[in-house]
Amino acid sequence: MTNLSLTFESAFEKTKKEVDRILLTAPLLIKNYVSHLTLSHGKFVRARAVLACAMQEDGSIHNDAVTFATAIEILHLATLVHDDIMDDAELRRGKETLQKKFGKRKAVICGDYLLAMAIKELKSVEDINKYTEFDISKYIEQICMGELRQSENNRNFNLSVLTYLKIINGKTAALFDASYFAGAVVSEKDKSKLHLYRKLGKYTGLIFQMTDDCIDYENDEQTALKSVQSDFEQGVITLPVIYSFNKNPDLRKQAENQTLTTTNLINQVKEIGGTIYTHQIAKRYYDKAINILNKMNLSSQKAEILKGLLDKSYYGLKK
Repeated sequence: MTNLSLTFESAFEKTKKEVDRILLTAPLLIKNYVSHLTLSHGKFVRARAVLACAMQEDGSIHNDAVTFATAIEILHLATLVHDDIMDDAELRRGKETLQKKFGKRKAVICGDYLLAMAIKELKSVEDINKYTEFDISKYIEQICMGELRQSENNRNFNLSVLTYLKIINGKTAALFDASYFAGAVVSEKDKSKLHLYRKLGKYTGLIFQMTDDCIDYENDEQTALKSVQSDFEQGVITLPVIYSFNKNPDLRKQAENQTLTTTNLINQVKEIGGTIYTHQIAKRYYDKAINILNKMNLSSQKAEILKGLLDKSYYGLKK
């Protein structure tokens, strides 16, 4: 069973079933809470990345990649649960968040439980010593540091672009880096190529977050399937706002004096071009990622899937 080779489609379906298995077979005490997450499945973007990067020249995928993909997806769910608590979010993927339905205390415990399950899943790989280069603890550390850095800069209306990039590099790009690296260690041993996979993952994650940061100013909840127009209200300063504050310092003063309403900010960000600027920065990383893909000499199927994930991150809800 360990050496079973799968197609991308069968590996992906198996990963989704494994994620549901972990959620639905949890101990009775916590099952009622975590099983709620099966109602709001995402697109398994990070799991797709793991499986695509693990793909061999003939299109086959080692079964170990399913274990990695499952662990990454469960870890992602844990971060979402914790994010929703910090953001006091009510919607996630069109459904009530765990913290909204069951309360913050239970949601914190559920998020911690999912983190433990992700680590447990990784350890279920029969010969884990084959993958010593992949250390999930380093990525969890980066995610935590990114979230803490964001929290420490809450309502920092003088936040720099550099600090913003450090924040999203940890809170979002680190898990993409982990996804691409986890898949690559299954299929690749060349360290220089592994480095390229990690850079591709990092750039895709940065693009993903920048695109997501524009949603507050470009979409409503019905389209986004999550709470929108909430970042600023929660004190989270994103790139569209940083650009707008730099272009219009009076807007920053209004924020500091607590006279800037969310509605006024949204209108000003649109008028000043905060989202246009953010998409332009994302495009720079998109071009870098395309250059990496072109260097990697991948099979057509593998390149197509990774390009699709990159396009989805860049175009977001538009594609």
